[in-house]
Amino acid sequence: MRQIVGEDNVLVDEPMSRHTTFEIGGPADLFVIPESVEEVRDVVAACREAQVPYFILGNGSDLLVSDEGYRGVIIGLAEGFTYVAIEGTEMTCQAGVSLREASEMACDLGLTGLEFACGIPGTIGGACFMNAGAYDGCIADVLKSVRVIMPDGTCETIAAEDLALGYRASRIKDEGLVVLTATFALRKGDLDVIRARMDELTHKRESKQPLDKPSAGSTFKRPEGYFAGKLISDAGLQGYQVGGAAVSKKHAGFVVNLGGATAADVHAVIEHVQDEVERQFGVRLEPEVRFLG
Repeated sequence: MRQIVGEDNVLVDEPMSRHTTFEIGGPADLFVIPESVEEVRDVVAACREAQVPYFILGNGSDLLVSDEGYRGVIIGLAEGFTYVAIEGTEMTCQAGVSLREASEMACDLGLTGLEFACGIPGTIGGACFMNAGAYDGCIADVLKSVRVIMPDGTCETIAAEDLALGYRASRIKDEGLVVLTATFALRKGDLDVIRARMDELTHKRESKQPLDKPSAGSTFKRPEGYFAGKLISDAGLQGYQVGGAAVSKKHAGFVVNLGGATAADVHAVIEHVQDEVERQFGVRLEPEVRFLG
């Protein structure tokens, strides 16, 4: 790995609590930081050749890493893989670019389409992986194509319509594709109008969500015909706590780290919420958070 990305970009026994928005997680055997498409491709190839497990990490915003950590290689894209190119109304971002940065850049250029993403704490790669969305917008609405590493190690450009993008779903997720870059088809708009919409969404998010505490965002997917937060609230679970983890009193759809929470604490809260909501309402909530290690 050091031959591929350099001595300084390989970290041994790196605490994953430093790389997730939950601020939870034990050490990864290796944490590798590639800075080019070639390095990403070569690191993935090296892991596959050595039959070593690997995980592609963006901002760690939808992730709970176990207290024991991860036995394998974490390939972290949020630090060195952040180039953006603009051509007319098209924006191409490397996978490590944050959604917030992309939406801000689009706004500054008077390009509309990414306003919904201004408060989503993930990266472009993760957003394509799960078709991230908020406030009636999602990645599928503006994505033109992605450049990915295929399971056989080759690189391909795939059009958005061929990615089976659905609610928190995609071919990228199903087939284990590695996003290198994503190209968005935006439109010319009025900068003031775009900025006003982003300010409005930011205010909504800040007023309703527990942004002052570490979390992985919405803990559960939206069950068909219901809202997860309302079910949890109606079940009387707001404030339910195990160790340092609790259901947020501000928004029941969030499990938050009150300080010193372990992954085991979070798991215990999630499982209790699932069991209690199912017992009271017959609906089994499915985690939106991904579990690693």
